[in-house]
Amino acid sequence: MRTAPWRAYFPAMLTVCALYHFSRFPDPDALRAPLLDLCRAQKITGTLLLAREGINGTIAGPRGGIDAVLAHIRALPGCADIEWKLSTASERPFARMKVRVKREIVTMGQPDVDPLARVGHHVDPGDWNALIRNPDVAVIDTRNTYETAIGTFNGAVDPGTDSFRDFPAWWQANKDRFHNKRIAMFCTGGIRCEKSTNYLLGQGVEEVFHLKGGILKYLEEVPEEDSEWRGSCFVFDGRVSVEHGLREGPHDLCHACRRPILPEDRDRPEYEPGVSCHYCAHETSADDKARFRERQRQIALARARGERHLHADVPDDF
Repeated sequence: MRTAPWRAYFPAMLTVCALYHFSRFPDPDALRAPLLDLCRAQKITGTLLLAREGINGTIAGPRGGIDAVLAHIRALPGCADIEWKLSTASERPFARMKVRVKREIVTMGQPDVDPLARVGHHVDPGDWNALIRNPDVAVIDTRNTYETAIGTFNGAVDPGTDSFRDFPAWWQANKDRFHNKRIAMFCTGGIRCEKSTNYLLGQGVEEVFHLKGGILKYLEEVPEEDSEWRGSCFVFDGRVSVEHGLREGPHDLCHACRRPILPEDRDRPEYEPGVSCHYCAHETSADDKARFRERQRQIALARARGERHLHADVPDDF
């Protein structure tokens, strides 16, 4: 059997690195090309976002290559103390390497929000359970609905937002529910909470906490038998979800709507690979489905040639 070129490019087990850091980058465009060139030279794939407020992203590849990229990032202005989270993947979670310059490294659309000014109290994973079990603490999940649908903390409030940009409007409509409550917030890796806690402090909320390192750090450090987490954690790469110990979860991705689905969901009548699932079958038109079928045909042809079609990649939806 012919070996796919990308399998020869990567070792059997890959290191996945999730990272972010808020810092002042006066000229993020000047940082892009050297970072992209290094990632390509080190056989790293994934997505890194640069903005005037810092860096964010997830990358994967051989451990030595990850270490080289981290050393480069630590040398960027204000990034010496950047933190990151490592896990593994049995297959390549990204098809290519992208370094993009954007307005924000995580989009909230609030120009007055500045995590470098102040954020909520960081709570280590080992102390999180004690905090959220307090009756005077309201626990808020800052992630999107397709993420919360497959897992969250016991008792957490789900804002039901489709985008992080929707969070401020949700808070304004619901803030009276949390009168006289301390607020504990969490997200996948911590970056959204850096902004959401700053936003709440700016709205006059006095006691705001957030989970340091996010769900990923909690699942890495807290034993499953002691956990307040239920379900899986959606991740923005080819693994789709992870569970305790950061082992790969059971989910696949509907490549039509990008929602996570379980293996048994593929047996539903609405499911057609790359075209629809039970979530989105009634959301797209016949023309949409015809276009998706053609895309799926091109993916299958690329796979038959031992290649990977770029449209099969997981989006960088940070």
